Amino acid sequence: MPFRATFQCLWCGAPWSTRGADDLEGFAQLCPDCVGRAGDNGFLRFRLKTALDERARTMARPGRASAAPAAPPAVAASSVPAVAAGELATEMIAYYEARAGEYDEWYLRRGRYERGPILDQAWAAELDAATLWLDGLPWAGEIVELAAGTGWWSPLLATKGELSIYDAAEAPLDRARDRLLAHRLRAHIHVRDAWLEPDRAVDGLFLGFWLSHVPRAGLVEFLALARRWLKPGGMLTFIDSRPDPASGAIDQPSTPAAESALGLDRRRLADGREFRVVQVHYDPAELQAALLAAGFASAEVTVTPRFFLLGQARA
Repeated sequence: MPFRATFQCLWCGAPWSTRGADDLEGFAQLCPDCVGRAGDNGFLRFRLKTALDERARTMARPGRASAAPAAPPAVAASSVPAVAAGELATEMIAYYEARAGEYDEWYLRRGRYERGPILDQAWAAELDAATLWLDGLPWAGEIVELAAGTGWWSPLLATKGELSIYDAAEAPLDRARDRLLAHRLRAHIHVRDAWLEPDRAVDGLFLGFWLSHVPRAGLVEFLALARRWLKPGGMLTFIDSRPDPASGAIDQPSTPAAESALGLDRRRLADGREFRVVQVHYDPAELQAALLAAGFASAEVTVTPRFFLLGQARA
């Protein structure tokens, strides 16, 4: 993540200006109060460690100027994958850390996500259909769930094989752990970014509402990484969002046109804080073509009437 002389704290949202080009706060994009709380919070510890490493690399560069760096350039459309893997990825981790306590309200259509009995009933019916589809697939062996969040799908997957669930944010995984314990189920649970290279090959890989956070220019690259997670004949499955205005919160902020053109979206939490996330709505044909281009032997992507994409592919 690049140094910023002025910023809004990624955790608490407070504005802050650094005193110099070597200030750790500028590399972490955290205010001093949040830096001081890093020992008690997984995201803050991660952000602080990353900032220390980045500051060390910056100070070691030959010919490094002592003056504060210029403001970062505007993001071009072609650079979104690199941004998503760095600055935006960090902001997205902060968003999902902060949203952990209200994330399941989206699934349950509660609070800010209530849309009235007709739309909420349609949502529930399609969510049930997606669940039955996932349950009916031929799972076996070792299964990995990337970007698992609060583990909405994890209990189902844990009944199908030996499950490992990963997410880059720690707070949602704490809720996933509680969900599995409530069902008297077990899984291996670790903080791990979805873009990290696989450390082994498994029988099944599941992505729940993650591909829509992969920039369009990086889609084939990520799907090739997903292919490397799988043994020959292994199965990739995913559930994701279709573009429907009734899917998000009723107080969803408007996204500036320039950000929307880059595949970015503004998200608001119940406490009013706003974050940028990558949000791309793929159509079935585009995803199917990308899966085949990434090296999968077969691919099929279908939809529910309004809200969800359902996909599977074989390595």
